[in-house]
Amino acid sequence: MGDNLYDGLPPLSSSSYHQEQLQLQQQQQQPSVPVPVPVPVPVPVPILKSALKRPKLTSQSQPSVVVTLQSAEPEKKRLRFKTTTDASESQVVDAMHKIASHITNKTKFSKASKLAIQLINAASVKPVTSHYFMAILEAAMSSPTSCRDQALRADYHALFSAAQDVAEVLNKKQKSQLSVWILEAVVANDLFTDDSFVFSKTATRIKEEISNLPIATEEDDIDEAATLKDETETANVDDQKKPNGSDQALADGNKEDESDPFGLDAFITTTKKEKGKKETAAKLRKEEEDDSKRLLRQRREALITCLEIAARRYKTPWCQTVIDILGNHAFDNVTRFTSKQRKAIETLWTSIKEQQIRRKQGKSVSGKLDVTAFEHLQEKYSTETISIRRAVGGGGDRRCQQWLG
Repeated sequence: MGDNLYDGLPPLSSSSYHQEQLQLQQQQQQPSVPVPVPVPVPVPVPILKSALKRPKLTSQSQPSVVVTLQSAEPEKKRLRFKTTTDASESQVVDAMHKIASHITNKTKFSKASKLAIQLINAASVKPVTSHYFMAILEAAMSSPTSCRDQALRADYHALFSAAQDVAEVLNKKQKSQLSVWILEAVVANDLFTDDSFVFSKTATRIKEEISNLPIATEEDDIDEAATLKDETETANVDDQKKPNGSDQALADGNKEDESDPFGLDAFITTTKKEKGKKETAAKLRKEEEDDSKRLLRQRREALITCLEIAARRYKTPWCQTVIDILGNHAFDNVTRFTSKQRKAIETLWTSIKEQQIRRKQGKSVSGKLDVTAFEHLQEKYSTETISIRRAVGGGGDRRCQQWLG
């Protein structure tokens, strides 16, 4: 009995033990079925006005969005705006020809000038196309007074200000011509400004341009007189009836036939050819000298125009001191202008000096006393009766004693 370990313990219930073992075996043999988890219903997001706006795409996120749109809807076409100009040289030349043909029309100048500025911003003006670009500017300046027209001033100023950015692609002759046009289209128009700082800066630039002019000679006076005479004769010839195109073509053909009726030009000797080369070189030098004289004459005329515009603004009080200094500088350098231009400068300086004397005497340009706004108000209120109670009895009377008690 001492060796029996289960002595004194209650008997095991075999039936309950076997049932538990069977249940465990059945649970292990049955496949495990996942219990479905209930999906939470999403809360609807309220639609705001800001949610309807298209989000701004950054440079990093934009390519991925484009790929998603293309993969989702490949059959639909998307609208794209071209921001760069990828044009060939022939297309640029054709565009410049069209702009040059329309820019002479005042009603189309605004649109044509904006197209020319687009070509400048797109870097389409290159040494190869600089000649065609200068043709646009020459057509724009074909009328000497259009650049100062009140309706076109801003467009001329914008066009020639942008043209300064492509000056490095121009040759020496083109740069000189552009600088003269800038005096007429930019500097002269800056004198119409309402900004005293811009006006003073423009006057300083005009003084520098006058100081850079060479001393005028008698030859310059002769060239100026000859140019004026040629311009008068050219205007008279243009007024006459021009020949038809067919008649002109026939005349040119007859000239060619008369120049070489027997076809002997092919047998010209080499010495004659060398002589022709020397004559061509001399002709080129003569043309360069004529161009330099023409540009100098145009530069002087542009500066005279600037002085005349400045003198007409003498009625503006804040312009008067600057105009006095500018007129005095031009009169001191009068020897740098031709004889006809000297007379114009002397007339301008005489007019400025008369108005300057009147201003120092206390009179304005119109002849009335030159009174400032402060002096005008001071004179007005010097005869008014003002009460110490401000609004109470403005005339110093006793009308408000009743409501004061």
